[in-house]
Amino acid sequence: MDNINRYLDKGKEFHGDVCAGIVIGTKIALTGLKELGMNPDEHNRDLMVYVEIDRCMADAVQAVTGITMGHRTLKYKDYGKFAATFLDLSNGKAVRVSAIENPQSTQSNEKSDDERPDMKKIVEKLIKTPEKELLLIEEVEVDVGEHEIPGFPKFRAYCEECGDKVMDRREVMVDGRTLCKACAEGPYYRKISENK
Repeated sequence: MDNINRYLDKGKEFHGDVCAGIVIGTKIALTGLKELGMNPDEHNRDLMVYVEIDRCMADAVQAVTGITMGHRTLKYKDYGKFAATFLDLSNGKAVRVSAIENPQSTQSNEKSDDERPDMKKIVEKLIKTPEKELLLIEEVEVDVGEHEIPGFPKFRAYCEECGDKVMDRREVMVDGRTLCKACAEGPYYRKISENK
């Protein structure tokens, strides 16, 4: 990771700044690619990544690898962990790279004027922390369903309640009816008024 600054710049451009999460995410991404034998400077067509948190780390992984939700190569698992699994679709090899639980690696005794940890010092410390002290690398297996693979949707259904189209086998059956998850489980949103 001699040339990490170049990749941190990608994270900064995408995310807006370099914080502890961007440094950890950049190191996770570079390590995952290295473990799969992939070059971070090339488009890795067979790469799929599962990120386990919706914070800065995920932005760094996306910026460094080039994977996206729109291309269906970025998958999100809501585990709240600084971890990501890198999968080579061409051969099934997968590695999970996670941040080692070490409060000292992300904390600093230095406080800024407003009593918050000094992010600049934390970032500098994380950049210098060797991979083996910061990351855990585990070879794993990932079962990818046919409706998870990038490409055109292979299946579409229509919700019998609201009429919305549901792609990629995300529909659910309730009492013999095909429903979208919003109608079956309740939506995350509340309609204020109906469209006229």
